[in-house]
Amino acid sequence: MLNQVEIARQRWGGANKTIDNWLDERRQLLIQYCHLAGVNYQSANTLPDEAEVNEFCALLMDYLSVGHFEVYEMLVSDDADGQALKQELFPKISATTDQALDFNDQYAEGFNAQNTGEFEVAITQLGEALDDRFELEDRLIQRMHGLVNDSVTG
Repeated sequence: MLNQVEIARQRWGGANKTIDNWLDERRQLLIQYCHLAGVNYQSANTLPDEAEVNEFCALLMDYLSVGHFEVYEMLVSDDADGQALKQELFPKISATTDQALDFNDQYAEGFNAQNTGEFEVAITQLGEALDDRFELEDRLIQRMHGLVNDSVTG
């Protein structure tokens, strides 16, 4: 997933400051995700502490909010193709938002001995949802980038 962020930054970086900042937030989110998911843990039985989970959940909520309230509408044009893309992608993105909100509700400010047993499954499922989400978001960015290039060359 981190490679996908770098590819996105290389493809679309510099086209729009808001998108650049958002991709930077995505990168930070993924770094935190990898840490929580145990990608860098020495022992497979080690779980993150509550502060790490809280920090990740805060980053996750910030990332979701920026997407929904600042970026998505900017990425989709009002023409028929843009609206069709919006109708196709937004419900799928919303489904990933629901999964992320469920994770946040379960673990933000409440990561403890009682729910650590389900954490590995929950973080894996969240990772799959985020991977899907990033692919969908990249389609939106690609659409915007194509329209910018079309207007510059046209």
